Amino acid sequence: MQEHVSERTVAGRPAGASNVTPFKSPAQTDFDVIIVGAGLSGIGAAFHLQRDCPRKSFVLLEGRDALGGTWDLFRYPGIRSDSDMNTLGFRFRPWRGEKAIADGPAILTYLNDTARENGIDRKIRYNHKVKRASWSSRAARWTLDVEGPDGPLTFTCNFLQMCSGYYDYDSGYMPGWPGMERFKGQTVHPQKWPEDLDYAGKRIVVIGSGATAVTLVPAMAETAAHVTMLQRSPTYMVSRPAKDVIANWLRARLPDKLAYGLTRWKNILLQMYFYNLARKKPEGAKKRLIEMARAELGDGFDMEKDFTPRYNPWDQRLCLVPDGDMFKAIREGKASVVTDEIETFTETGIKLKSGKELPADIIVTATGLVMRLMGGAQVVVDGKVINPGTTLSYKGMMFSDIPNLASTFGYTNASWTLKADLTAEYLCRILNKMDRGGYAYCTPRNVDPEVIADATPPLASGYMQRAKDVMPKQGSKRPWKLYQNYAKDMLALRFGKVDDGVLVFSKAEQPAAKRLRA
Repeated sequence: MQEHVSERTVAGRPAGASNVTPFKSPAQTDFDVIIVGAGLSGIGAAFHLQRDCPRKSFVLLEGRDALGGTWDLFRYPGIRSDSDMNTLGFRFRPWRGEKAIADGPAILTYLNDTARENGIDRKIRYNHKVKRASWSSRAARWTLDVEGPDGPLTFTCNFLQMCSGYYDYDSGYMPGWPGMERFKGQTVHPQKWPEDLDYAGKRIVVIGSGATAVTLVPAMAETAAHVTMLQRSPTYMVSRPAKDVIANWLRARLPDKLAYGLTRWKNILLQMYFYNLARKKPEGAKKRLIEMARAELGDGFDMEKDFTPRYNPWDQRLCLVPDGDMFKAIREGKASVVTDEIETFTETGIKLKSGKELPADIIVTATGLVMRLMGGAQVVVDGKVINPGTTLSYKGMMFSDIPNLASTFGYTNASWTLKADLTAEYLCRILNKMDRGGYAYCTPRNVDPEVIADATPPLASGYMQRAKDVMPKQGSKRPWKLYQNYAKDMLALRFGKVDDGVLVFSKAEQPAAKRLRA
């Protein structure tokens, strides 16, 4: 089904990243599959559905007015990928950019081009926010309550694929500090970056030491009077060339797809090797990372206080520093790092518990995300409201006792898209299995009493710790255990059995005609 669309330009969006909005919501509201979210995961899922399940009807429901998800939402200075684009890019569409660590506008252009070239942009309905998803086993159907551009709408489908990310798009995490109302300058959260913010010649304090802060500091330091990164404790920072020399060499000599495939596997294997090495020998990895940071900074810095984390590598994600830009800004005196805690905001800046004061014209609260699964939609199964935090995660993509629902959640130790692609492929395998066997739905069921639920988050990061009660649990053994390992997941999801005895397939309780009328 081809939907009529129009294009309109939105100020501040890059060339090639046009925003596509339907003139009017089309009449069709019942589909075989509904994909919620038109970001990186949703576009990838749509491509796989078109390719591997060509007879399935589907639509993408996007709560915002543009595709791109994270890469359209965040507009702060310097926004870029924290994974290389040869693995963050889709397996089916080579990344052709010269930089492997790409900026946000380039990634958004890549997503728009992918959607347009494959006709996926015509399947997206913008400003359609899913508020509630209710499953009926008797009808073998999901009913979605949707907040549309002109009011409430109802959609139905057989299978629901949630690609709405893992955090709250409406607001970021704000711990709150004493005296915030006293500060006479401007306070900004990166998730709500003002388009007209002028920070040239200003004194900036960035609170936080994660990927967002490490991105913001060197970008703002180019024109600000000075930028101070205020952290409670240090984070591992790793310098890496923005350009992948081997990838560019291969692309100049080989067909695109072959060069891209070789580069992907090079990067996947290297990442797996260094991750496993760091986990097996954490002290050695810690020492090496700090030595690398010292070599970048030179003499005159307190490495122990400001650049030696309290945790082992990969307990939290490492912060990528393309071409050493963060270290360069610190070295040149344009930026500095202060390790301390906030006592209170003042009229002119921040007073620290050590007694030191940081003057500021602008304070940026790079304090992280609020985890929010499935876009905050309420999930109901046969009349019972389900809290995903009480379920077990099946193969990192489905939930115990919830039929015909998959959710994309990427890797925490590698590129998000690696797992997103595998999830989309496996969903298609499930759909085709159901079609061949005449099944109406499938449900992951844990019948093994030896499986022990584990609520430990995959990372020790604050946003993960805060969300441990709402995250699905992993189990102590397959297929409930998360390995954060692409090779293992590829074998399981691309080549493993779909009918594994845990995913239970069920026939329809009603004839098709009655199910659709129910």
